[in-house]
Amino acid sequence: MASTTIQVPRETRDQLAALAKERGVSIGQLVEALAAEQPTAAQRAERLAADRDVARRLIGVDIGDEEFEQAPDVLGNIYKVAAAKARAARGDAA
Repeated sequence: MASTTIQVPRETRDQLAALAKERGVSIGQLVEALAAEQPTAAQRAERLAADRDVARRLIGVDIGDEEFEQAPDVLGNIYKVAAAKARAARGDAA
């Protein structure tokens, strides 16, 4: 793996060095771990899409992204939407 240099103020470097020492890792390993804990907007969107796909597969009903977005109580509303769509698919009146 190629490495690079990051310029930070001396105080920041000292803080990173102290944290790395406490954790028993190098500064590079610490920075790598800190970066991994903070996903980018694109990574968060990718995770959200994957989570929604899992939810759709688990409940067996296609729920649109708009329906996910409108749901303040996501899990509760997923159940309601899924039940309504399942009833409609069966032709039940409810």
